[in-house]
Amino acid sequence: MTDDMTAASPEGGPLLEVENLTKHFRSKGGAGSVQAVNDVSFHLERGETLGIVGESGCGKSTLARLILRLIDPTAGVVRFAGADLLALPLAELQARRRDMQLIFQDPYASLDPRLTVRAIVGEPLAIHGVGLRRERRDRVAELLKTVGLDADAMTRYPHEFSGGQRQRIGIARAIALEPKLIIADEPVSALDVSIQSQILELLLDLKARLSLSYIFISHDLAVVEYVSDRVAVMYLGRIVETTDTESLYRGPAHPYTEALISAVPQPDPERDRTRIVLSGDIPNPESPPTGCPFHPRCPKVLAACPDALPSLKDIGDTTHPHLVACHLY
Repeated sequence: MTDDMTAASPEGGPLLEVENLTKHFRSKGGAGSVQAVNDVSFHLERGETLGIVGESGCGKSTLARLILRLIDPTAGVVRFAGADLLALPLAELQARRRDMQLIFQDPYASLDPRLTVRAIVGEPLAIHGVGLRRERRDRVAELLKTVGLDADAMTRYPHEFSGGQRQRIGIARAIALEPKLIIADEPVSALDVSIQSQILELLLDLKARLSLSYIFISHDLAVVEYVSDRVAVMYLGRIVETTDTESLYRGPAHPYTEALISAVPQPDPERDRTRIVLSGDIPNPESPPTGCPFHPRCPKVLAACPDALPSLKDIGDTTHPHLVACHLY
């Protein structure tokens, strides 16, 4: 399926480039601000899956919405296929959004209960003027088959489906316009464990079949390890470590990453792993700690940590860059 509205993009270079992306929300009292995302930079190659992990409230979902320009940033740059998304007029941005889609966390809240599945999955096609009505109906039937649902599901409503089936409907809607990038925001966290594996396998299959690139957001490090090529770890709105998946799980460098990985359940009861238990909760983003934001909870805190904010340093090699923001390095 082609569309004249979709501009040709250069095939060289990363698909997505994020530079110094920042978002501060005004606090309810109006006196201060909530620092949701702070100076985040990363890139995503074509055909790659980047996992973004961190505790609840670290800014993962806000980052996703900034990338898609569902909310505007306080500062920073987002380039998609060479185009600066933050500088595009709204008409050009809408055309570009064909190539960027979102899979939501909650398959119950993300589908309009008043619409049939045909209307839900076909809505992106109608908005972008793709095909005639009959062609769109055939396309919806094809999409449902692609995600493992029967075509007769088109006439039914969301409440008639299970949670896993609803997420399949959401995935069908996300791939309807043949995007290049899909941001999956906790796509399996609301599902039973047995259904999670089916949805993950579907996402991996679609990635191969449709040449997709993913940003996969989750707090579940075991899931992220399974689906991701690279991983970025976020803490209090900042990326504190990023490298390829194997290197991160084999040798985490940041104390926060070490603690997260130590908490991943092990299928082998004989395997020895020391659990690192962090003290305290994530600090209030309205009044973050000075220096390294992790230092009040860090088991390896140094004298410099409360005063100086560490920058990302590459401690890897030319084959496997490994960036970590920590005064230990």
